[in-house]
Amino acid sequence: MNPKSEHSPAAEKLIRAYNRMLERVKAFLDDSAPDTHPGLHRSIDSAKDKAVELGELTREEAERTGYFLKRDLEDAARYLADTGHELSDWLQIDVGLIERQMLEWFASAADRTRLEWLQLQADLRRTAEYHTGEIAGPGALECSGCGEVLRLQATGHVPPCPRCHGTVFRRPANRAD
Repeated sequence: MNPKSEHSPAAEKLIRAYNRMLERVKAFLDDSAPDTHPGLHRSIDSAKDKAVELGELTREEAERTGYFLKRDLEDAARYLADTGHELSDWLQIDVGLIERQMLEWFASAADRTRLEWLQLQADLRRTAEYHTGEIAGPGALECSGCGEVLRLQATGHVPPCPRCHGTVFRRPANRAD
């Protein structure tokens, strides 16, 4: 199937813009210093601005194309992070059918996004920890050390575990409270 013959000139313009935007996102991510990691959202915003600045797209077209690119990269990154599978598994097509340069751009940007996703998950896990002395709302807290469940009846300070004197807690995964 030849996709080019099936699209209107306006659709072709947006397809080219998507690919060009992906190329710019990858370049922006590659050119950034590791300690100043710009993030996917800022990279896409920069690519959208560049497309508008160069007259390649209207602001509305750039926003729409950026939305599609962000959606696809985040979906691929989430899949890669959650499953550990390869990009070709997410694509569910023969990667030989994809233009090599396009595949490299997408894989690179998706991998950077996957790393951001994994970092976000790690940050969420850390923030999901409750420590003795912190204030927590009512509900159950499970000791990370021994599994003892504390039931806070009201907002208050988290006490040490009465069983093992542990100081790190999480909300139980199976919350019946």
